[in-house]
Amino acid sequence: MGRLTKYDREQIEYYFRLGFSGRAIAEKISRHHSVVERELSRNRSPYFKYEASKADYFSARRAKKTNKRKMEKNENLYDYVLEKLNQNWSPEQIAGRLENFPPKELKGVTISHEAIYQFIYDVEPWHYHKLRYKRMDRQKHFSRKTRKVVIPDKVSIHERPEKINARQELGHFESDTMSCKGKKEALSVQYERAIQLVRVHKVQGFSAYETKDAIEQTIGSLPDNFVKSLTFDNGTEGAKHNELRKEYHLQTYFCDTYAAWQKGGVENMNKLLRQYLPRKISLEIVTDEQLFEIQEQLNNRPRKGLCYQTPNEKLNEY
Repeated sequence: MGRLTKYDREQIEYYFRLGFSGRAIAEKISRHHSVVERELSRNRSPYFKYEASKADYFSARRAKKTNKRKMEKNENLYDYVLEKLNQNWSPEQIAGRLENFPPKELKGVTISHEAIYQFIYDVEPWHYHKLRYKRMDRQKHFSRKTRKVVIPDKVSIHERPEKINARQELGHFESDTMSCKGKKEALSVQYERAIQLVRVHKVQGFSAYETKDAIEQTIGSLPDNFVKSLTFDNGTEGAKHNELRKEYHLQTYFCDTYAAWQKGGVENMNKLLRQYLPRKISLEIVTDEQLFEIQEQLNNRPRKGLCYQTPNEKLNEY
């Protein structure tokens, strides 16, 4: 039936504002539902409503371009990338998964993560809120400092065996505590270094007792004797590490002062969690079921370091 006309778009706007779904609108105007859903996806965002006049203008401008980007030329590719962005995948995860595990309709088609970023920033900037940090422009990242705390019987991270540093063995975790609004409640995060698996639990503040309980829940959720070591920073949350060593026959290590980057895996995982749980949110309104759903979304994302398999897939292999 050809391209959408301005009249088609006016009908889409009318029915959309009445609350009709994409499929219902498609039936009303005798178009395939994918055409309508793609039109709505391309020409609206959470920050502005769909308007037929603006949509028609953007469409005409895109049609005049001769140096179109790959996502503009291939509608299946466009749909695939937008679908994965809506599932909170990063451009790098999308590009890697497409290259290693392409769907049937996209076999032989690849795209770089940089091309996805450029498409979002230069062509359809209203999709920026689907990126990890929801920034309109790229910014440099700066590290943050940690507190200095004295904890007895610490074993330095420099004594950690090379096989752990090289991620050659499963079961070696990094632990951290992530605060949110009010700091009455926090999140205890455990991250496995080799397969990038994560476990997240609510705790009351930065208590060592609460952290120990959260780690015990993590240990209980995994196969017997799976957890072999834990690496902490210098916060008071790790003060009960000796009890964990004795009860579970595991080793504990501590980063240098002001060197949280030495457990960079869990620090990066905290940034991924911020996508769902920003600092301004109160954890009192987040249920355990919602927290588990967030955890499993992260565990079901493909990872570049795993050849774009997911942490849960690697755990199932184990």
